[in-house]
Amino acid sequence: MTATTEIERKFLLRDDSWRAASDGGTVYRQAYLNSEPQRTVRVRIEGERAFITIKGKTAGISRAEFEYPIPLADAGQLLALCESAPLEKIRHRVRHQGHVWEIDEFLGVNAGLVVAEIELASEQENFTMPAWAGEEVSGDARYYNSALSRRPFCQW
Repeated sequence: MTATTEIERKFLLRDDSWRAASDGGTVYRQAYLNSEPQRTVRVRIEGERAFITIKGKTAGISRAEFEYPIPLADAGQLLALCESAPLEKIRHRVRHQGHVWEIDEFLGVNAGLVVAEIELASEQENFTMPAWAGEEVSGDARYYNSALSRRPFCQW
């Protein structure tokens, strides 16, 4: 697999009105073999599928990303080798004005945090903000999943 460029923006939510359009959500468990801010190596179980993902340094709202499917049993064993306990969340997908928004509803020590992400084709791509999307937190490292694995929302 070749690298892709991940270009995403993150937003807090104003309310729960997005739930009416949600796909029902998928439970995610993920943890980090390396969560250095400049590059991360993540193991993720997404429902009945599993992946290992390597992400490069963020520049603006973009960064290189390599993602590979791995056997579910391997992912379970790799989670046990990670730096911290797995982060748990329900990822909902909501279609809005030609884009799919991914809304992460965090569980466990990050319960109460809900963040919406939109992936874009370029940093300049225009999109329509849904009424339920609030403050942008794209540049706030506290909202990176790797940061939440080290310093959970309950400790803010």
